[in-house]
Amino acid sequence: MKIKSEDTVVVITGKDKGKIGKVLRVFPKEDKVVIERVNVKKKHQKSRSKGTKGQVIEIALPIHVSNVMIEDLQTKKPSRIGYKIINGKKIRIAKKSGNEI
Repeated sequence: MKIKSEDTVVVITGKDKGKIGKVLRVFPKEDKVVIERVNVKKKHQKSRSKGTKGQVIEIALPIHVSNVMIEDLQTKKPSRIGYKIINGKKIRIAKKSGNEI
């Protein structure tokens, strides 16, 4: 999987199309990622003890990795990811600008 946690990504399809967010978690076995403020669901939580109240919590659910693209830092547009070997190290690059990610 080419998307890593802490990457800034753009949602390219679905109900949250066009939203930009940071990747919080990556699930490589399922090819899914969790992005902040994207694919948010409201969950009603019951009170746990007598003194506390119930509340509504917003939870970011996973989205398939094929529905997101990395944001190129130079052009501020979605870009595919490529690799270059520089000094024996494999480095991720943005295909649009060729800059290192």
